[in-house]
Amino acid sequence: MAQSEYVFQRVEDQRELERLRMIELVFDPASRRRLLGAGLQSGWHCLEVGPGAGSIMTWMSEVVGPTGQVVAVDLDPKFLSEAERSNVTVVRADLRTAHLSPQSFDVVHARYVLIHISDYEAALTKMFDCLKPGGWLVLEEPDFSASRGITGDAQELASLRKVNQAIEQMYATLKMDYALGLKLPALMQRRGLQHLIVENDAPFCAGGSGMALVMKMSAEQLREKYLATGVVGQSDLERYCRFADDPNTWAIYYATIAVSGRKAVE
Repeated sequence: MAQSEYVFQRVEDQRELERLRMIELVFDPASRRRLLGAGLQSGWHCLEVGPGAGSIMTWMSEVVGPTGQVVAVDLDPKFLSEAERSNVTVVRADLRTAHLSPQSFDVVHARYVLIHISDYEAALTKMFDCLKPGGWLVLEEPDFSASRGITGDAQELASLRKVNQAIEQMYATLKMDYALGLKLPALMQRRGLQHLIVENDAPFCAGGSGMALVMKMSAEQLREKYLATGVVGQSDLERYCRFADDPNTWAIYYATIAVSGRKAVE
């Protein structure tokens, strides 16, 4: 993807690393479970798209061992230097134009990547083409349309709704879909992937929980972009962050749609 497309481009590095590590803390257990469910094992060749701070990339390298290989593709792999291992290759590239051998990976995984690419179909096609026959594609993408405040101060609940509207508007301006996760099953089905495993994970979270903190950190990093939509004001963002910190509030911040599918054996 062009760097200008990525909404978290040009944010403060240390705070972004903290946000990525919080995402890992909250979402890695489910990602690992899904990858193991796809059969991840010793000797496999894996493609990790958009590895972020590198935790899944590193974990996969441990699972596949010295006879396996992990290739990680990222536009800006600035947080990966400490995570590199002998069976890991980090490629700085746009996935859509990266030089990757076709039909060379046993599994391809991406989490929260396609939502940042306006022509996600091209990226998905590249992932599919990289898979060996019989290989697995494991994708996890958000559905922000699932956002719903449940319990809290009326003004804060109103601000939560406005922030979600700002998220929708921000992505729409970039010609991206803030509910892209909902399209995954059909997108993978149309490419002939088989044995689809579909999950809709929409945690009901108290303020101060991991997911609430992830969304607070995102709001802090994307403050100017949210304000630029004209949907929210500074007071809305302040109330949103207070809501996300308050253990007496409850909300669904977004859903993660996860789909795993196997490429047909030719």
